[in-house]
Amino acid sequence: MAEPEIVDVIVVGLGVGGEEVAGRLAEAGLTVVGIERDLVGGECPYWGCIPSKMMIRAANALAEARRVDGLAGSAQVRSDWAPVARRIREEATDTWDDRAAVDRFTGRGGRFVRGSGRLDGPGRVRVGERVFRARYGIVLGTGTRPSVPPIDGLADTPYWTNHQAIEVEELPASLLVLGGGAIGLELAQVFARFGVRVTVVEALDRVLAVEEPEASEVAAAALRADGVEIHTGVKAARVDHDGRDFTVRGAGGEEFTAERLLVVTGRRAHLDELGLDTVGIDAKQRFLPVDDRLHVADGLWAVGDVTGEGAFTHIAMYQAAIVIADILDRARHAFASPDASGTASVVGGAMGAASALGTSGSSGSAGTVPRADYRALPRVTFTDPEVGAVGLTERQARERGINVQVGFTELSSSTRGWIHRSEGFIKVVADADQGVLIGATSVGPAGGEVLSALVVAVHAAVPLAQLRHMIYAYPTFHRAIGDALRDLS
Repeated sequence: MAEPEIVDVIVVGLGVGGEEVAGRLAEAGLTVVGIERDLVGGECPYWGCIPSKMMIRAANALAEARRVDGLAGSAQVRSDWAPVARRIREEATDTWDDRAAVDRFTGRGGRFVRGSGRLDGPGRVRVGERVFRARYGIVLGTGTRPSVPPIDGLADTPYWTNHQAIEVEELPASLLVLGGGAIGLELAQVFARFGVRVTVVEALDRVLAVEEPEASEVAAAALRADGVEIHTGVKAARVDHDGRDFTVRGAGGEEFTAERLLVVTGRRAHLDELGLDTVGIDAKQRFLPVDDRLHVADGLWAVGDVTGEGAFTHIAMYQAAIVIADILDRARHAFASPDASGTASVVGGAMGAASALGTSGSSGSAGTVPRADYRALPRVTFTDPEVGAVGLTERQARERGINVQVGFTELSSSTRGWIHRSEGFIKVVADADQGVLIGATSVGPAGGEVLSALVVAVHAAVPLAQLRHMIYAYPTFHRAIGDALRDLS
């Protein structure tokens, strides 16, 4: 058996977080091997945030044109999916080719290996017959894949996941969406605005169940106004496909039929493929548990969706920065006390990069590396209106025994909301004992953008008195934040 090849860092999975870690460490002067079996960049640029937002932008343009009537005259609108599909194919995904991303990584000094990486004991990764050993550590960024529920008959049908929905060149006449979460609602609204007859089937009692109930109500009303049928509290029991149409049968006797079926009922990490047992880690967990520096174990980190901290690109990038700082700190410490492994020859660039990151020159002790803090984790569902949220919902706060105050204002009561005839609201959740916001929701035409002020307030624990004393520009959507704060009770 060949001896393992020794490198500084191995990154298994080059999604958004893994690519960032591998590229930055390579730029810093470390020898980095990046391993990816699918597309470098992961879900976001090819089937997630980038192409889906192109679809949403196009669908929203149609909706805005239809709003001319009653505001500025009259307009006739004819939808055409071809330019949307073309833009996704040519501008966003290069027809689902990652050559540019691979070149970007190797151009930063990294070494790319195409294949499935699997742990082969502490500090070791196997890719086929090749084995690599890492001086400083291994980073797992293998992401998640669609979680397909065990519904009778489903596996034998040509159902869609978000991949087929994003790649579609010709729209179906009708679409069933199984799952009323963020992805399901975003895609449902897009297809409906392009003339597809859409039905959403959700097992829980409301769509967007992880958000505030008021957000669920606004989102459901908006989709219904676009012609989407929404059925909640329906647990799918069987799926059939007759060669032309899908039929979904509910446990209570409900029946729904459409040309296509989109299954968006969540995502899961496939830990059983990573060889975790070789380093003493249980692969039967839903996600990889990590500490506040993203450690899975000594010399082993994880970033992105696989950690279960939130399937968002911004989480992956946030975590990547912490891992980069931690590994550079370890490399610097090794440089200060070089051993037979020859670390002194490879970390000169790393020391400069670590300094630029703001980490100190001491060992990997507490305080030299930032710690993950998810108290102010922002999230946005890009329906129209957008649903932005940060921190705890009212229910989550009460379940934690917090002395809760809640403030609420309809967006239409603000001048900007009234001018735009906009549906939406601002809801703030405060810890009355601490006098700070611990959660907030912003729903409206720019709900995700208005959210930024609320994220700062939650993250920095800005006292309520200071927030109330702020000057909010008039007439803006974000001015409604002040109204919600005055409503706290």
